[in-house]
Amino acid sequence: MQLGLLTAPFPDTPLADVAHWAAANGFATLEIACWPRTEGPTRRYAGTSHIDVAALSAGAAKDLVAELAAAGVGVSGLGYYPNPLHPDAAHRETVTAHLRRVIDAAALMGVRIVNTFVGGNRAANLDENWAEAAKVWPATVAYARDRGVTLAFENCPMIFSHDEWPGGHNIAYNPRIWRRILDSWDGVGMNFDPSHLVWQMIDIPRFIREFGPHMVHVHAKDLTVDRDGLYENGIMSAGIGWQVPRMPGLGDIAWNSVFAGLYRAGYDGPVVIEHEDRTFEGTDAKIKRGFLLARDVLSPYIR
Repeated sequence: MQLGLLTAPFPDTPLADVAHWAAANGFATLEIACWPRTEGPTRRYAGTSHIDVAALSAGAAKDLVAELAAAGVGVSGLGYYPNPLHPDAAHRETVTAHLRRVIDAAALMGVRIVNTFVGGNRAANLDENWAEAAKVWPATVAYARDRGVTLAFENCPMIFSHDEWPGGHNIAYNPRIWRRILDSWDGVGMNFDPSHLVWQMIDIPRFIREFGPHMVHVHAKDLTVDRDGLYENGIMSAGIGWQVPRMPGLGDIAWNSVFAGLYRAGYDGPVVIEHEDRTFEGTDAKIKRGFLLARDVLSPYIR
């Protein structure tokens, strides 16, 4: 396994500087955030663009990989997490076009993983969303496969705010949909984040036993269920007001159990810390402190 970090919390730091800091502090790999180079407001934890994939040439891609290797880090994957099932057709077309540019960049860099979302229409039920996904996704899956790139869908429901309620913005969150994905689309995998199972009350060890062979990338993020928030809002709020992302080791996840399951499943890939803990935000020093704390919690399991 290789311990790494997702670069999204460093939107204003050049990628080379992130790489040098990561390598100097014991991280072996980076998931590089590749949102479009645009102006204006972005979703929290989104919008970071450490590679301008729209302008990346073959030569620049080769040089970038060499620069990162010289700094002492590899690339676990390129990350772009939009909503390709958005009900607005123009939005859907725009984000899918950028996703294909991220796939192209990965191919030029020799990176085999692009992490993303299946997406979802919050107003539609799961079966309605799946019917749309079955029409939308096969062409993009084939596009990636033809370029030697595996699309890794994260198991995140994307329901953190009222504009994502009630159905969320990503349907690839439960076993029922994951079986459909794996039965329907050749050459895709899972970017597994155990934190999203906690508040859904989905058994983490059982989930790893079933889907471990299809995990090609892992996000390390913890989560606390705020019992007061749950009491106030109830489960019909779908986590809003009571799912609290934390750095690994500060939440409700038993990481020894997670790693035991991953090793038994034969997983030997990247474990990338995804920083969404508000306790460690606000300054560069706080963000780095959060990553270092998570590193110290997880590194005994990384061999």
